[in-house]
Amino acid sequence: MAPISIQTVLISESVDPRCKAILEENGIRVTEKQNMKKDELMAEIKNYDGLVVRSATKVTADIINAADNLKIIGRAGTGVDNVDVDAATKKGIIVMNTPSGNTISAAELTCALLMSLSRNVPQAAMSMKQGNWDRKKFMGAELYGKVLGIVGLGRIGKEVASRMQSFGMKTIGYDPITPPEVTASWGVEQMSLEQLWPQCDYITVHTPLMPSTVGLLSDETFARCKKGVKVVNCARGGIIDEDALLRALESGQCGGAGLDVFVEEPPKNRALVDHPNVISCPHLGASTKEAQARCGEDIALQIVDMVQGKKLVGAVNAQVLASTFSQESHQLIKLGEAVGAVLQSCSASNKPCSQVEITTQGDCMKSSTGYMTSSVLVGLLNHGSGCCPNLVNVLSLAKESGITVNHTHCKSDGAASGVCKVEIVASGTSYKASGSVQGGVPVLLELSDSVFRQPVSLTGNLLFIKASANPQLLSSVAGLLATEGVEIESFSAPADRSGDLWYCVGVSSLLRDLSALQSLVKEAAQLAI
Repeated sequence: MAPISIQTVLISESVDPRCKAILEENGIRVTEKQNMKKDELMAEIKNYDGLVVRSATKVTADIINAADNLKIIGRAGTGVDNVDVDAATKKGIIVMNTPSGNTISAAELTCALLMSLSRNVPQAAMSMKQGNWDRKKFMGAELYGKVLGIVGLGRIGKEVASRMQSFGMKTIGYDPITPPEVTASWGVEQMSLEQLWPQCDYITVHTPLMPSTVGLLSDETFARCKKGVKVVNCARGGIIDEDALLRALESGQCGGAGLDVFVEEPPKNRALVDHPNVISCPHLGASTKEAQARCGEDIALQIVDMVQGKKLVGAVNAQVLASTFSQESHQLIKLGEAVGAVLQSCSASNKPCSQVEITTQGDCMKSSTGYMTSSVLVGLLNHGSGCCPNLVNVLSLAKESGITVNHTHCKSDGAASGVCKVEIVASGTSYKASGSVQGGVPVLLELSDSVFRQPVSLTGNLLFIKASANPQLLSSVAGLLATEGVEIESFSAPADRSGDLWYCVGVSSLLRDLSALQSLVKEAAQLAI
């Protein structure tokens, strides 16, 4: 990936000072403005390339659409619930978080709540402060030998498991992504949620908040659990249905809950907070000095690494960019964009494009399928009105435009390796092109069945003409171009000499009007690369 230019960054919340220091040490100007209202942020964000937030700033579609220059939104923490990722993606803005910054802190708080639920520590401490000595009232239970169900076996879930295993707990879990053999190596047996619920003495959730996890623990779920099960949520408010939890607490089906997060923060409905069997905290999962320092430092370093073209870590909407930090990938991206641009230019009279088929060929292309698809689409869509495609947003733009995109990879046939072949359909007409990288330069090998005798260097001003094979074609075109003040710098002809063929002419400048060629050729297209 070509380095992204980030010259100015706005930090809209209290972030560890190391964040600003690291950015400034690397030549990025930083402004810190906290507690801005939405209208104030919309007015301010116009001036910045980057925005760093924690969880209080709500980066809505309105704010994103007001950000004319914004290229990256950095969340100093895990999760991006407060960022409209879809709106950012549509505008080609990278959304980045610090996936491991608060892992230990969140895991330790989860363990603290599990232990507090087992021994009623906060309630006993409060009773003591009130002058009481109620030993019988706060009878607890050992964690040893109990079953802990962990829903979500990512970084935090893994750390919770290792710590609670030290207390002699049996750890079981569920995760739709992490393979069972991987979690088994941590001592966590994976199973379906239907199998998990009835076995648990304690349940802790560590999933993102999304449609499939909203209300994951509901009336129906609690009914399947052991009577008296205790639950912990240090992830996101809403994963546990708060009304269902209150009903389960009142009936005794749930024996206690440790809650660090709520649907509404701070919660106006105090029924759960005030319940005697609930231990609640004001969203303290990442509230340690170490986590804040780590998250602030991590987001700054991630931005700097991206700007310097080293690597991309923590991007939640631009995974395609993660493998674009080598010189080879830069060259392949240029190839894809150039081939896409050639096809866009040649099919301009037959818009709109409805279908794109991309085939990569050869081992050297095997790992490039994702960004090659995106780069070809960038070239194809780059001249649409009001359209600013990049590798982040181009797939969603293509989908919006009704373009069907397919990508396949095949082994080299021995004759050619490292080839990108693209076929598009525009208004029922098919256009094809293939290219590769030779000597570090993207070249065009073929255009709609016209195989060039010598590869066409995809740089500079290029004029493509379609005409019947004719010995006088070059001189006729040269004469016309001369009358327009345009000089020929190169001429590429196809190997075949029969039928209507595509030719490529390298020119000193683009023609003001392609219609001047109508009397000589059947089709014409031009572009500057």
